[in-house]
Amino acid sequence: MLNNKKEFKLNYGGKEITLETGRLAKQADAAILASCEGTQVLVTLTCAKDVNDGQDFFPLLVDYKEKFYAAGKFLGGFMKREGRPSNAEILIMRLIDRPLRPLFPEGFMNETILMAQVVSMGSGDPEVLAGLGAAAAISISDVPFNGPMGYAKVSKIAGKLTLNPSRAEWDAGSLSLLVAGSADAVLMVEGESNEVSEDEMLEGIVFAHKHIKEFCKLVDQMVKEVGVKKREFTPVTPNATLMTEAMKEFAAEARKVLSTTVKQARTVATNDLRKLIKTSLKASPAKFGLEADADFGKEAAKVTDEVLYKMMRADILNESKRIAGRGLATVRAIETEVSVLSSVHGSALFTRGETQVLAAVTIGGKEGEQMYDSIHGVGYDKFYLHYAMPPFSVGEAKGYRGVGRREIGHGNLAERALKKALPSQETFPYTVRVACEVLESNGSSSMGSVCSGSMALMDAGVPLKGPVAGVAMGLIKEGEKYKILTDILGDEDHLGDMDFKLAGTKDGITAIQMDMKIAGISEQIFREALAQAKEGRMHILSEMAKTMGTHRTGFKAGVPQIKSFKIAPDKIGALIGPGGKNIKGLQENFKVTIDVAEDGTVKVLGVDVQKLDEVIALAEMQLNGPKIGAVYKGTVVTIKEYGAFVDIVPGLAGLVHVSELADERVNDPNDYMSEGDVISVKVLEVDRFGKIKLSAKAIEPLKRKAN
Repeated sequence: MLNNKKEFKLNYGGKEITLETGRLAKQADAAILASCEGTQVLVTLTCAKDVNDGQDFFPLLVDYKEKFYAAGKFLGGFMKREGRPSNAEILIMRLIDRPLRPLFPEGFMNETILMAQVVSMGSGDPEVLAGLGAAAAISISDVPFNGPMGYAKVSKIAGKLTLNPSRAEWDAGSLSLLVAGSADAVLMVEGESNEVSEDEMLEGIVFAHKHIKEFCKLVDQMVKEVGVKKREFTPVTPNATLMTEAMKEFAAEARKVLSTTVKQARTVATNDLRKLIKTSLKASPAKFGLEADADFGKEAAKVTDEVLYKMMRADILNESKRIAGRGLATVRAIETEVSVLSSVHGSALFTRGETQVLAAVTIGGKEGEQMYDSIHGVGYDKFYLHYAMPPFSVGEAKGYRGVGRREIGHGNLAERALKKALPSQETFPYTVRVACEVLESNGSSSMGSVCSGSMALMDAGVPLKGPVAGVAMGLIKEGEKYKILTDILGDEDHLGDMDFKLAGTKDGITAIQMDMKIAGISEQIFREALAQAKEGRMHILSEMAKTMGTHRTGFKAGVPQIKSFKIAPDKIGALIGPGGKNIKGLQENFKVTIDVAEDGTVKVLGVDVQKLDEVIALAEMQLNGPKIGAVYKGTVVTIKEYGAFVDIVPGLAGLVHVSELADERVNDPNDYMSEGDVISVKVLEVDRFGKIKLSAKAIEPLKRKAN
């Protein structure tokens, strides 16, 4: 049939969500048009029927694209066609991908592409629709998948949790979460909050999961009515003989690897173990259940990973012993420094074990704002964090080819953690950039970036609500038995079941991110992980406080500062002048930057505080004139026989007549002053032509200079 349209509806947070299939993109393996309040997202799934030769990983690609025509907009800039994805789109791709990936069966390696395109933009949230559409598309397709699962956004407004909030509600919430889960467990959490407690955070997650369960019921209904039979897929059966013999043969060497404290030495030991295993497999293939023509290099890599996996997990579960003997809740040794870089506005170096991050802060005004253009409109970020993790940080001999999706995600997490501790724009009207350079990495460089970024901001004099620290947690779970790990290493992340990052101040959580590599965790495990993470965070904050516990009271020399004043909106044109002549002159003469808002707020940015005061005084004088009776410290700029011209502010002069210089008769003003002298003057009159008459003797009569 040309059109076999079928719709499924669900009330999701008081808003009707519709999932339509059977009408669009019918040559894809599955296609869903997800709609809510005028927003429509087309999600398509295609999956290769065969596995590429030599394929040894699951090539899943999630793509999310905002089509500007969806909002009736033209794309800004020279190119009017959508090109490479924006950072915001990349972050959404990651959010969709992360909880889906662990639900594909082990060993499934067919190339799989999920594409979500926003084709109509109303008031509904396209991000949620993209996630829901992706989850439904996989479930109704023939692709093997351990679903159903779903996504939910939650915001807390005025103490009340709201499902599927509007964009404004999401931005204004004291707690904003995106949660993904199956009917039985939570799979992913991503969010930020205004220093909320662990109980509030868990409340939001449980609330979201309750509604995800309702979505999973809808997907089950869709599978029954429009789903197709899953394709034949036979997982590769593990070679039991290989693993049994390997555990016996190489246990001692594997133990040496896990007992090695230093990461690079452990990497060398792991490589040596792999070479030993390859040699042994090649020498006696039958003993290990292999054919004589097997790919011994590939088999050795699998065996190495599996032996270390089983041994490390057994150590933790049975003996509560981690790599190199560290305790489950022990945070590695921490070292901190500030003002590491001599010429930047603020800097800090944070080292935790073998993870080291250098952070640098730049403070400026409007010219530093980061503009972004999306289907939601044009906006400007006044705070942003850039994260870079070059290959040398993990000892790899590679060139650096720019920021990848992973770095964008890690930087965004650190940015959200710090953003919630920043002062308001009303009290701190600056643009702030934090650059985090990962110099070493062995476990959670994103949380290291939170710590180094927080200290660099305080070093720059940014008045944070409080220092912010982050910690990465892990999980090892077999059946009902589990152990939670604090401050995980890279190897523990690779071989573990959970990557859970949590950041905040001493008063509460500011950002959270959790990814599961298994089919989710229970509320009880999550509660314990939150409590253990709080202990770790408090310890890290106490270590940071030994170097810097609060922000500097002022900026360092050379840091631009902003001073503001207010003018009537109808005087904005006069301040700017014809063709911008006046405001350009002020900026050039005083070496400042002036920004004028529509409401008449004028912000002046510059390095020299005295110049800021002078330009503000001059601008106010230009617009309002000097006040009659006001007293100023003025500079004598020109002396004539009839008096002296005195700048009451740079560039605005008045005349002190000879009769207003001293109590006695003055024949020659040069006998009483010299050009460049600073004298106190009082404004007597401003005539209708704007000429200013001043008096010195009304304040302090001048005395004749000594010969």
